[in-house]
Amino acid sequence: MSWMTRLVAMVAPVLLAVGATAVAGAAAPDFTGIDGGGQAAQWTATQDGPQPYSDIRPELGVPITMSDGTVLKGDIFHPAQGDRATTDRTPTILMVTAYTRTGFNIGQALLKIPGIEQVLAPLIGSVNLAGTALEGVTDLTRLADSGLAQAALGDWKLVRGGYRVMIVDARGTGNSQGEWGMWGPREQQDTSELIDWITKQPWSDGTVGMTGISYSGLNQIQAAAHHPPGLKAIFPLEASADITASLLNGGSLVAPAAPWQLAINLAKFVPDIESLLTGKFDPATELQWLKDRLASPLSQMDLMASAYLSTDTTHLSQKAKDFFSDDSPARRALAPDAATIDVPTFLVGGWFDAFARDETDTYDKIPLPPTQKKIIMGDGYHSGAGIGGFGHPGYPPRLDVLQRAWFDKWLKGIDNGIDHYSPVTVKQQGGGWSAPGSFPRDGMSYHRRYLTDTPTGTTRTALHDGSLSGQSPRGSTDLTVSPGAAVLCSRDAAQASFGITSILVGCTQDSQIRESNALTFTSPPVTEPTQISGPIAVHLNTVHEATDGFWSVTLNDVAPDGQSRELSLGQLMSSLRAIDDTKSTRSPNGDYTDPHYYLDLGRREPTVPGQPVTLDIALIPTDAVLQPGHRLRVDVFAGNIPAGMPPTPLLLDSGFRPEQLRLDPTAPSWINIPTDRPLPE
Repeated sequence: MSWMTRLVAMVAPVLLAVGATAVAGAAAPDFTGIDGGGQAAQWTATQDGPQPYSDIRPELGVPITMSDGTVLKGDIFHPAQGDRATTDRTPTILMVTAYTRTGFNIGQALLKIPGIEQVLAPLIGSVNLAGTALEGVTDLTRLADSGLAQAALGDWKLVRGGYRVMIVDARGTGNSQGEWGMWGPREQQDTSELIDWITKQPWSDGTVGMTGISYSGLNQIQAAAHHPPGLKAIFPLEASADITASLLNGGSLVAPAAPWQLAINLAKFVPDIESLLTGKFDPATELQWLKDRLASPLSQMDLMASAYLSTDTTHLSQKAKDFFSDDSPARRALAPDAATIDVPTFLVGGWFDAFARDETDTYDKIPLPPTQKKIIMGDGYHSGAGIGGFGHPGYPPRLDVLQRAWFDKWLKGIDNGIDHYSPVTVKQQGGGWSAPGSFPRDGMSYHRRYLTDTPTGTTRTALHDGSLSGQSPRGSTDLTVSPGAAVLCSRDAAQASFGITSILVGCTQDSQIRESNALTFTSPPVTEPTQISGPIAVHLNTVHEATDGFWSVTLNDVAPDGQSRELSLGQLMSSLRAIDDTKSTRSPNGDYTDPHYYLDLGRREPTVPGQPVTLDIALIPTDAVLQPGHRLRVDVFAGNIPAGMPPTPLLLDSGFRPEQLRLDPTAPSWINIPTDRPLPE
């Protein structure tokens, strides 16, 4: 009985016990469309067909000593014939995770239970609840046969296909010694040292690829920016280069950060069961592991505690101050320069992913030809990024298929055509899947549309009904907006929950409930399809009643029946409005298109009650199309809690007071938006 068969036999009862209690567009010349064309069938056959090795031989609980003496634990899966691991030198696929390697192994074992991949996954993927109260569940069920699980968990098919797969617990997590550094400098050095270690092993051919999702996607980009000699290709899912652009999010920390950190800290106390079962338990190593856990039981959580328990910025811990300091080493380490990446990179993200703010920018900055860099952007969240349906007609190929083809090309040198797959593949909001060839799409021009108080009669629920116009407002007026609880029913909340609440389609596919707390500004209907593609910025003339404020803005597609679907979002603490012009972009008329904030407490500019102050709010770049009869809408809110959670000292300075948007012809407010034709005035 093979090792895999034995492991599946052990895991099958667990699964049974748990059970008891997802429009192809034209591509740029020389590239395929979204489905990969005729080559996709061969990619799929390579992944699903007979493999050069019949089995897998695991080497569990392998200790790898870093340069400072800290021991990391990893599992290596070797290609095998029967129960004998091959002595062939092969490429290695590395994943470094903070979520414990054991969990990934169990996940892969579950997938290998007979009938799971072949029968159950396609059955779940075929579930379609459109038109019912459970319509939102379909976006999740369609992930089942999209190849996401295989690609995200360290695909064992890669092993049978002639790769070693190595999964390592990041320093201070799982069964690795040390203190968790959350993508910090030492953790980045560890990744480079792991790659170097792999290339020196007798079973390695000297080439390494990296894969993984979220945490394990972000550290791939960091590793590539450090240029370890053995790293030859990466395949990051739901990740970007500038982590702080998403974590700080206009001065507001990501809402689930604290429970996420807590879960990692709790999981790191589970002992190394694999070493016990395989006879590799070393008392000295495990004693040091325990000492490290006791020395730092809640790693990184002191930052969150300081941010939310302090009542004044002067009381923040040094770690918190460093996190909110633009030029601190801690912040700089979290934003590697994507412009230095020189290994083939395949990115997969989503318009409402947790890292959506920087995913397309990461792709654009990588200085490689489109044959060596790719990006897929779905219309989804962090729990899948909108990739449901992959592998079906009208969609991109399955993720595990694309991943295998990518590594076959860049690690094995197989001329399989993946380099000519569409370089930019996007789910166009309001439309279908397309392959525009670049992001933003060609033919976009920026247009300014003013926020005015002229009613449109297009909303029954909004706090205020105003217009988007080609002309500035005729008179001056202040519109008051206050913090409200309707944000709980919104696409912002779904993004903050990593997509868990996306099943509430009455909230995520229609903003009319949330707009009861909003100042809305709506354009006339378009008469022909109007494309939007690229970064977007909103310029607001504001007045505060306190020394700080919290603003949130969304961009919406309004259907003829009144449905208001969110396309993009942005938020900003007023006192952190200082913009780094060296990193920001503007349209030809001088308006910001992508303002980049310092988000530095040392650069805070408190607001003066009663005095107007202008804010430029960056919205997440997107790709959308307004169909004939549809309108564009800008929603303006006071705050975004709990989707965004600013540090307590800033919230206290805001006093949760009402805020005013001043519509003034001498100092107007506007949106600067990229479209392929001017919006109607």
